[in-house]
Amino acid sequence: MSTQTEPNAEPRVPLSRERVLRVAIALADEGGIGSLTMRKLAQELGVEAMSLYYHVTNKNDILDGMVDVVFSEIDLPPSGPEWKAALRERAISTREVLSLHPWATSMMQSRPNPGPALLRHHDWVIATLRESGFSIELTAHAFSAMDAYIYGFALQEETLPFDAAEEVAAIVETFLEQFPTEEYPYLAELSVEHIMKPGYDYGDEFEFGLDLILDGLERAQARSASATSQT
Repeated sequence: MSTQTEPNAEPRVPLSRERVLRVAIALADEGGIGSLTMRKLAQELGVEAMSLYYHVTNKNDILDGMVDVVFSEIDLPPSGPEWKAALRERAISTREVLSLHPWATSMMQSRPNPGPALLRHHDWVIATLRESGFSIELTAHAFSAMDAYIYGFALQEETLPFDAAEEVAAIVETFLEQFPTEEYPYLAELSVEHIMKPGYDYGDEFEFGLDLILDGLERAQARSASATSQT
């Protein structure tokens, strides 16, 4: 019996930690993090489940690694004097990455074993603020405010009961039909005069709120610098 490989057979892709994590991310993107099991992951990779343990310790190790891969996808522009522009770009990139991996939003800050990409990301944010004159205390405030907004907005987008503008209009129209608008006049006004307008996209609100935070941090930094110079 011949043991030669079929000429048209595709070469077997070797198993590696990176491949395990990438396939795990693809499964979570498609079916949510709850659908990810070791057995399903092994099936997708075309291996026995035990083969995974040569590359990952357990499922928690996979989850930690998946989060680190997501962090590695976020663009971190070169640090410099334009801290607002750099942090703005980082925030927009974070939201875009989270829109590709919605399961990751609630996990980004909760994993007990941070990887190198996560640590590098956090260090970059802190360095950008500190090298731009932010005190340690104000840096902590800024980091917290920005991430609460970024992840909070991403989580809200993830849980909204609509995906497209057409769905928004339909939901609002149903709402207006079910509830007396005279009892909720301002909610009705906002719905009709803004949300139901052609081209409305809830995601457009993100950069407006982001700029409010960055402008507020700029004023806080100026006050802090002024107070320091007077002491």
